[in-house]
Amino acid sequence: MDKNRVEGIAKQVKGSVKEAIGKVTGDSKIQAEGIAEKNVGKTQAKVGEVADRLRDRARK
Repeated sequence: MDKNRVEGIAKQVKGSVKEAIGKVTGDSKIQAEGIAEKNVGKTQAKVGEVADRLRDRARK
């Protein structure tokens, strides 16, 4: 598994937690940061997924 996939998933989890904390506390800035971090994580995980696919195809 590509390093970007692992890091991306971790960022998604961290972003989700931050978003939830922002919702609970009513802090829209923290909530927005969480949403942004979650989106960055999704993108990073997708990049890792593509890298894995390319690596797998190169092995065939």
